[in-house]
Amino acid sequence: MNLETNSLGFNKKPSETTVVVAMSGGVDSSTVAGMMKQEGYNVIGITLKLYNDGKEVSASKQCCSGQDIMDAKRVANKLDIEHKILYYQDKFKQGVIDNFVESYLKGETPIPCVQCNQTVKFKDLFEFSKDLNADALITGHYVKSLTQDNLTNMYQAIDENRDQSYFLFNTTREQLNYIRFPLGGLLKDKTREIAKNLNLNVADKPDSQDICFVPNGDYASVIKKFKPESYKKGNIKNLNGKVVGVHDGIVNFTIGQRKGIKVSNEEPFYVIKIDAEKNEIYIGPKEELARIDINLKNSNLLTNKEEFNENILVKVRSTGKLLDAKVNIEDNNNVKVSLLKPEYGISPGQACVFYKKDQFGHKVLGGGWIKD
Repeated sequence: MNLETNSLGFNKKPSETTVVVAMSGGVDSSTVAGMMKQEGYNVIGITLKLYNDGKEVSASKQCCSGQDIMDAKRVANKLDIEHKILYYQDKFKQGVIDNFVESYLKGETPIPCVQCNQTVKFKDLFEFSKDLNADALITGHYVKSLTQDNLTNMYQAIDENRDQSYFLFNTTREQLNYIRFPLGGLLKDKTREIAKNLNLNVADKPDSQDICFVPNGDYASVIKKFKPESYKKGNIKNLNGKVVGVHDGIVNFTIGQRKGIKVSNEEPFYVIKIDAEKNEIYIGPKEELARIDINLKNSNLLTNKEEFNENILVKVRSTGKLLDAKVNIEDNNNVKVSLLKPEYGISPGQACVFYKKDQFGHKVLGGGWIKD
């Protein structure tokens, strides 16, 4: 007997298909859990406890706080689905927070959300879901995935303002074949409408905006907590090497920063370079931030090199536009990107993600970490 393919691409009834839904307590993941339950799938909700938050964190616009865990539990009860909490504080500290702190100490600008997806969410939770014999791991990320001939590719979401493909460039081919993203074809307003129709308590909950372990966006306080010795005074120099000021620690600065330099000039100064070894900041006019050539390390490729022959687009920051570029791949630690037009404020520690447009949208080809 041949069964029709269900909405997740499996040749069996939804009632015979077990899915794990990563439930952060927000409207997106809660809606996905509700959609899966409504379609008749056997749903197991999993919420990750990632860090030990205080009261000031729970009240802020962050994800994965104590309040979020309670919200996820209420949604699971409402939907009458099994719900588990995994205590991943140690994994998160080692895989995300430590990396975040060390990156700033190197003069980089890290992206902890990529590290989180790469480690605890799409590695540890992926393996846990497999151990449960689940058919798929479902998340509330706004990306599209399309499977053809047993090969799954990732695309930008149709809601470009919500697209999260930049943060998922490190997803492996094995993970892509297992994970499903039901919200990739929806606008955010539609997601909230579904949540309201399901009578979920989080339907009107504000979106998380801050990095989950950074209270009120004050990343410097996190670094001070874990590495108080990192706040060392050092010189601020112009591009000729002349000392023009003093800083209280390089962790307070990022490439392209204009505010907070505290060096007066007729034209505004920007942070052009951070020399972590010498504990020095170099500043100059905005035009000195212009870059065309970018070198990447630790790249993740989701396709073969031949697909990089033409019409490649890249993103060099999560909120940035797609830029025309040429990509030369020697190996995963030697990828050279040449932008066709200069871009400003490109910073080590950020990601450069590759895209190519086809008949289905902008396909993610992979990406790498900007090293210089």
